[in-house]
Amino acid sequence: MSETKLRVSSKEVNDPVNRPSHYNMLNVEAIDLIEMSMTEDDFLGYLKGNALKYIIRYKHKDNPEQDISKAIWYLEKLKGKIKHGK
Repeated sequence: MSETKLRVSSKEVNDPVNRPSHYNMLNVEAIDLIEMSMTEDDFLGYLKGNALKYIIRYKHKDNPEQDISKAIWYLEKLKGKIKHGK
């Protein structure tokens, strides 16, 4: 597992796509905890799966634009991990 820098959450305005307030616990974002608990390959699969989840269901929820934005967020995170050697 690679070392991950923890992002300390601040009292910013809630951003439901990039930094949902309900995903911050103990001043650590949930995505960082998830990454620390997985191998690099497992985490890449997690990112891919979440992107697919939001793409598949975007038409079936109240805010399709937000779900597409969340899919893009996961794809950008995946792209960044691949670009920087996982």
